[in-house]
Order: sequence, then structure tokens, then C-alpha cells
Amino acid sequence: MSHAETGTETTSAGSPPAAKLTLVTLTAMVVGSMVGAGVFSLPRRFAQETGVAGALIAWAIAGLGMLMLAFVFQTLAVRRPDLDAGVYAYAKAGFGEYLGFFSAFGYWASACVGNVTYWVLIMSTVGAIWPALGDGDTALAIILSSAGLWGFFLLIRRGVKEAAAINRIVTVAKVVPIIVFVILALFYFEPSVFADNWGGADYAGSLFNQVRGTMLATVFVFLGVEGASVYSRHAKRREDVGRATVLGFLSVFAVFASVTIVSYGIMPMSEIAELRQPSMAGVLEAAVGTWGKVFVSVGLIVSVLGAYLAWTLMAAEVLFVAAKDEDMPRFLGRSSGDDVPVPALLMTTALSQVVLVVTAFSDDAFNFALDLTSALSLIPFLLAAAFAVKIALRPAQEKVTGDSTRRELVVGLLATVYTAFLLFAAGLKFVLVSFILYAPATFLFVKARREQGRRLFSPRELVILAVSVVGAVLGIVALAAGWISL
Repeated sequence: MSHAETGTETTSAGSPPAAKLTLVTLTAMVVGSMVGAGVFSLPRRFAQETGVAGALIAWAIAGLGMLMLAFVFQTLAVRRPDLDAGVYAYAKAGFGEYLGFFSAFGYWASACVGNVTYWVLIMSTVGAIWPALGDGDTALAIILSSAGLWGFFLLIRRGVKEAAAINRIVTVAKVVPIIVFVILALFYFEPSVFADNWGGADYAGSLFNQVRGTMLATVFVFLGVEGASVYSRHAKRREDVGRATVLGFLSVFAVFASVTIVSYGIMPMSEIAELRQPSMAGVLEAAVGTWGKVFVSVGLIVSVLGAYLAWTLMAAEVLFVAAKDEDMPRFLGRSSGDDVPVPALLMTTALSQVVLVVTAFSDDAFNFALDLTSALSLIPFLLAAAFAVKIALRPAQEKVTGDSTRRELVVGLLATVYTAFLLFAAGLKFVLVSFILYAPATFLFVKARREQGRRLFSPRELVILAVSVVGAVLGIVALAAGWISL
């Protein structure tokens, strides 16, 4: 996941060359950004909400929905090859500059919050042998995580060639322990335990509510499915962006669903629900002994550090391209001679630092950061899916390359319905917390408009601003009054 690969293109004077990425590298980038902290937390997260039946339904919905989103990104990469930076560019082209700005900011903020989950999980993993780190939310854990944040900032600041080399190695290294976990879990699988875990009888609420409770976790683990489209300006061939998206998705979907389901055959789900994170380590320990826990823990640390690298680069790229398109302030569009967007990278690290401190006040730091990451990503995903519907219905007006098909319309509609359902599943709490981040971000939009000497808001944009401000105020009041908690 990098700017650096074989071959370069000539750019205007003074601009660093943008490197070209192959299909294999783009696919590895999608896999690398999807396989991170989430997969190692799946057994406990699912066992807290539902049994085997609910888990199978949840994965069927998530798999179909995310596949539709993957197809949406594939379609948009082919139909609108002029749009770079993926999610953000589609929202702007379809629904105007202000919603495009919100999409860019929300996607970027989602990546920053997601990066915090990585450090929380690393510290929780080490906390199993060093109690002072607790569940990754103690003062010492936050200090060490902060050191890690800024250490990676300095690594990437040196140039993405080093980052790219690390990411290629890590992408292979982190998939191995996950596959080994599934194979060993199948070997130690107990049908009677699996049968006892079938119905989720210990949980209050309908099967629908059980499934709904798992939805944000599935969104979190699939974040990164759009990774290739974010770096589309670096692709050797535009069609490789869509292919890499679908190939990456299908490979990790099989692994994620397997990790969840086989765990139900190892331990009673009431015990899985009480495991400390990473729960995959606890499940394997129950099957094969202490070495299984150590094996998964080492794999997790390698995996998470690689995913952190991938997401930090991707987040900075979104701010950088948005600034180049004059939708963010100009200072975010500067890059070094090594094609590293340093101001965007600095801002990315800074927001991650702020969220890391906030997790200290959360009841469950990991799950809070995981759910907020998912909720922040939903608005950008919803706008991209809706844009796919729009170009399928009005190809002439949307400057589409080639002829749109009925299949593309159906895919776009399914992806739109799926992301709308996810917003409902997230619940009001995370929507309001998202607004608390979205509303102040408008200052960046205003700064960009002032730099261009343009009118700050159109009447339509003022309505969107009002909605975001009201949402943020409601969110702050709800937190202060204790109606919602972190």
C-alpha cells in the first residue's frame, strides 16, 4: 500500500512523480488494509450478541452487502475514470462540494479512529502478561501507544518506499496465523459445543436484534474494501482498481466468516463473550494450550502494525487529494520530494492522538473506537452507493464512460439499502457522536473557500450545515446529560 512501485509517470514541474501500482500490489493493499485488528476480536464480539444462527445470518447480510459495495467501487472506477481518491471524489461528483467535503472528512476521521483501535488492541494483548497495560486503556498504555503513533509518523515521513516494503512483507505474514487458527479450530472442533451455541438462547431480544448487534463489527472488519479506489491515481491500469477490490474482498470474507463460526465449536459462547481481547487468542488457547495464545498474539501485533501503516497512508492520501481539488485548505496539499503528504500525515496522527486520549474515558475503549470507526465510514459509503445509482439512471448527465447496465443499477440500489440499514443498526448514539466530529470540520471547508475568494455557502449547503450543527449540539447535550455514554 504505497505510492512506490515500479514505473513512474511524468508530472508537472515541481511535482513529485506518482508511482504506478500493479494488480497484485493493489490487491495486497486491499487485503492489507482489511486484515487488521478487527478479525482478532470477532469471536468475543459475536458471542456477546448472538449464537451460530445469528452469526450465519449476519455474515450472509454483511457478505452480500459489502460485495455490492465492492461492485459499486468497481463500477465507479470504470465508469468515471476521471475521479481519483475514491470515496470522497464520488460523493463530490454526485452531490456537491459540501457533501463531498463531509465524505472526505468522515472517511479520513474513520481511518484515524480505526488506527486507535490498533494501539488499544496491541496494548491489551501485551496486557495479558504486563497487567499495568490493562485492556489497553490505562495511562501507561496510552503513553506507549502515543509513542507508537509518532514513531510511525517519523517512519512514513522518511518516504513511502520503506513503508511499501514493510507492508508487502506484513500482508503475507499476518494472514498466516489467521489461516492456521481456522485449521486448528476445525481440528479441535466439538459438534456438541457448536450445537449448544446454535440459538443464542442466553440473549434477550429477537434474532433480528441479535443480528443488528453484530453489524458494526462486520463493517469494521470490511473497512478497506475501497482501498484500491483511494489509490486509483497510482494504478497502472484503471480496470485493475475494480479487480483488486473484488479479489481482495472475496479472499478476506471467507477468512473472517470462518474465524467467527469455528470459534463456536471450541467453547461455550458465554465463555467466549468473557474473553479479553484479542479473543481469538483465548479461543485457540482453550483448544491447544498456551502456545496457541502466544502464536495468535504475535500474529496480531504483526497484523495490526501493518494495517496501521496501510490506513495511515490511506487517510493522509484522502486529505492530500481533497486539498489538491481545493476542497481542503491548501496547506494539506503539500508533499515532500518523496511524494509524502507531510501536513496531511501530521494532521492524521494528531487526530488519532486526540481519540486515543478520549478512549481513557470510555467504558470499553476497543469497542467504542471500533463502533465509532464504522459509524463515521457509513456516510461516505452511502453517498458512493447513491452516486452509483445516479449514474446508472442518468448516464448522459453524469459524463459516464461506456453504457450503464441494469445490473449496475441493481447493485447500486442494494448497496444503498445496505448502508442505510447499517446507519439504522449503528443507532442514534454513534450518529450523534459522529456529528460532534463532523460539525467543527466545517472550519476547514470555510478556510478552503476563503482561500479561493468564493462564497462560503450556497442555500443548500446552509441547510446541510444546520443539520450537522444541530446534530453536534444534540450529541454534546446527550453526553453531558448521560443519555448516551462512551
